[in-house]
Amino acid sequence: MQQPYDVLIIGAGPAGLSFARSLADLPLKVAVLERSSQSTLADPPEDGREIALTHLSAKLMRECGAWQRLPDDGISPIEAARVFDGQSSYSLDFDNDNESLEALGYLVPNHLIRKAYYEEVASHEQIEIRTESVVEEVNTDDNFGYVTLNNGEVLQARLVVAADTRFSETRRNMGLSATMRDFSRTAIVCRMEHTKPHDQTAFECFHYGRTTAILPMNGNKSSVVVTINSRDAQKFADMSEAEFNHNIEQQMDGLLGEMKLIGKRHVYPLVAVHANQFVARRFALIGDAAVGMHPVTAHGFNLGLRGQATLAKEIANAIAEGEDIASQSLLKTYESSQMRVTRVLYHGTNVVVGLFTNESLAAKLARKATLRLANNIGPIKHLITESLTENDLNGTSPLQELKNNLPPVPDFIPVAKAREKIESILPEKLHPLNVLGLK
Repeated sequence: MQQPYDVLIIGAGPAGLSFARSLADLPLKVAVLERSSQSTLADPPEDGREIALTHLSAKLMRECGAWQRLPDDGISPIEAARVFDGQSSYSLDFDNDNESLEALGYLVPNHLIRKAYYEEVASHEQIEIRTESVVEEVNTDDNFGYVTLNNGEVLQARLVVAADTRFSETRRNMGLSATMRDFSRTAIVCRMEHTKPHDQTAFECFHYGRTTAILPMNGNKSSVVVTINSRDAQKFADMSEAEFNHNIEQQMDGLLGEMKLIGKRHVYPLVAVHANQFVARRFALIGDAAVGMHPVTAHGFNLGLRGQATLAKEIANAIAEGEDIASQSLLKTYESSQMRVTRVLYHGTNVVVGLFTNESLAAKLARKATLRLANNIGPIKHLITESLTENDLNGTSPLQELKNNLPPVPDFIPVAKAREKIESILPEKLHPLNVLGLK
């Protein structure tokens, strides 16, 4: 067996590569294992996915040099957002009221993020990238982790980190359970150009039976995400271009003028995943292997980037103190920190998805009331904006204050208890029934 590594990372997606880059300046021997080819990593194919990055994510990317590798025309500022329900013209509006901010966030194609991180990692000779490497087995003992490849080679490391998608085989191999939510819905993702400007505004339209999201790219172009029941997905994927263009124009009620498909449509089934533990003996999960989010609140990659930075910081502190980089206390500290953030966002996002995809009369009335409540109560709107932008990088944001008051989130929360806890946090004047004049 060859000389052990300090850290083995399974998966060279954005989470795995960003973690490798976070470790690149530390005195560690690191390897990244990836089943794709080197040419695919160096020049990833366009996959239709555009990532809405928060200010925290942009900051982390700048600090490691990945942001600077993004082409200027690949970064699209999001300056405002509008949320519509049904056919109503009423919208929940988010604008950039902070003069110190260029935008609420930034839209960047997923393949450009992957390319930028690969270039950063490849420029550090102490980081070994092993492509076309398929992991067959992972196990650990008190001293090392062991990774067996499909060619029979066994690699050894002080810490093994899995970043191999939300359907992680490594997570399952290590006996870490996960809660999965199959929404029975599918996202049709594509790019379109239009005759009217979007003014760098994102639109989220919750029509009954489907959701249409328009994310502003540079120029009169947008990323379009249509979320529909999976039984209808193939129909949308097979529509003629003319029929698809007309369909989106109708859904947007002509807001962006004539719309034209650019390139191909990509189809992604929507399944959310949250691991019940993020760590085991000399083993940790990051990225989608830890938490795979529904895209509606755009927190997926942002959570992954935050998580890998948290783990990397704990490792750096351990090195400075001359301690084990994979001690159980270190891993538990990472798990606790990341769980506090992800649990609330994961379960909260699923609640939002449930509310805005339920077609019952009660749900329709509830979401109309929710939009008006959020639009007209300053503290609530500020809380949501802080959550979406992650702009408060140093202080404690309103969302974090709310998180700090919430109990640990189990797999199932009795509605009455959840309501009781929320009502105990919100001041009486912000109670939803007071706001609506019903109490």
